Amino acid sequence: MVSFDEEQAEAKALDRFQELGLSQYEAQTLINLFQLGTGTAQDITRVNNVPRTRVYEAADRLHERGLIDIQHTTPRKFTVVSEETIVRTLNVERENTITELAECLEAIGSAQPQREQFGVWTVTGREAVSSRIDEFIADAEEQIVYMTIDELLTEEHLERLETAADRGVEIHLAGISDDVQGRIQETVPSADLFDTLWEWEDTPAGSLLITDQETALVSALVDGHADETAIDETAIWGAGERNSLVVVLRAIFTWRLDGDRAG
Repeated sequence: MVSFDEEQAEAKALDRFQELGLSQYEAQTLINLFQLGTGTAQDITRVNNVPRTRVYEAADRLHERGLIDIQHTTPRKFTVVSEETIVRTLNVERENTITELAECLEAIGSAQPQREQFGVWTVTGREAVSSRIDEFIADAEEQIVYMTIDELLTEEHLERLETAADRGVEIHLAGISDDVQGRIQETVPSADLFDTLWEWEDTPAGSLLITDQETALVSALVDGHADETAIDETAIWGAGERNSLVVVLRAIFTWRLDGDRAG
């Protein structure tokens, strides 16, 4: 768990509340009231100089969302609900929003993203690259060639590989460390290991994935920084029998696979 001092925690909470749909004044009013427990608009204003008129507007909205309660005295008093209730309420709202979004997207259309035959697409950020790998493994029907490093091998990847093996997909592991090989083969005993022309773990490369000899992805590790938004992995991918990335990698690995089979 990340540890924050009070000032950092307040700044982070303000950002996160806004990401979850609260306005700046609503978020600040809620934080001020969370520090007070119970207070009037004047009390809330004194904590962080939120204009009193804004406090009343924000409080009404927070009350509608079930995040605070109001006592109709003169002047009105406001009290915050528990931390657990705040988190649970916002989580339910977020889940409802995502569910509604999924229904809207389904109504708009179910066409799959167009994938160029000749160009390549770029993916930036470890989470985005990981999601793309999961997607390609899940879509594989016949064959998967996979290389990665221990740092990038997630439990989701292992589960996807296990599911692919269960539906009869051939899985080939190439040029990876003993640790990665062991983790994958423990989950997918049928996975086949073959040699490559280079030592994958001795390069700044991240992952390589070829599925059904029609989709290819290659990622590389990049320098990260203290900034939590820094990109520490980037990838390119392409799809289609005539895609340049697919053609080159398919030629390399088909030759190696065929050579091992012949041997």
